[in-house]
Amino acid sequence: MILDKIVEKKKIRLKELNLDIKLLKEQAEKEESKSSFMEVLQKEGLSIIGEVKKASPSKGLIKEKFDPLELAIEYEKCVDAVSVLTEEEFFLGSPEYLEKIANNIKIPILRKDFIIDEVQIYEAKILGASAILLIVAILDGNKLKKFIQIAKKLGMDTLVETHTKEEIEIALQAGAMIIGINNRNLKTFKVDLNTTFEMAKLIPKDKVIISESGIKDEVDIKKLEEVGVDGVLIGEVFMKCENISELARKFKSAARR
Repeated sequence: MILDKIVEKKKIRLKELNLDIKLLKEQAEKEESKSSFMEVLQKEGLSIIGEVKKASPSKGLIKEKFDPLELAIEYEKCVDAVSVLTEEEFFLGSPEYLEKIANNIKIPILRKDFIIDEVQIYEAKILGASAILLIVAILDGNKLKKFIQIAKKLGMDTLVETHTKEEIEIALQAGAMIIGINNRNLKTFKVDLNTTFEMAKLIPKDKVIISESGIKDEVDIKKLEEVGVDGVLIGEVFMKCENISELARKFKSAARR
């Protein structure tokens, strides 16, 4: 299973890096908080998180001419927040991309990675992230709760990713405020937008709901807004389009109809 392979590679990489957790924690606690991820998601209307994404295990290379900073600067003109892939092996991302982007744009930045160790949370803060992605499928309830609390103490939000009813229950019990519904099954990598339509019903109204993966056009946007979604995370469609600003404008216009 791809997800297991990604997590195993991540464990190996973290071991090789041998990061000094005490030093990183001290440094992270001194860093100023960036603009609020939660605030842009709670605003009126549908929020858009644009993803800086070079490749994926299911699609291979997505963006050949890939300039992460150029993409982020373009996103800043037309979306509410930016998601940056920092996983090196399967998504060809890099922590350096996040750091560079954080130094050049003002809107909130989500670190999208496979976070399995608290050292990655401290690193995210130092790199300039406003929020981190936490995936329920790779974390038990206790670790998830601990990671949410660590991020909160550091002034970062957490997008807690789910795919099933059971995972939503775990996320809620752990205190998640922003719940992502991944339309992609991380075991099979099959994408089905109906996942959001079904799972959104299970999430309390006081939570922020983000739909992730498989969102292709204005019809999808309209349907997602109708089921109470607060925001969408879009990567591949933006990476493959010729004009990100124009497409983002169409999506926002569709959400307002």
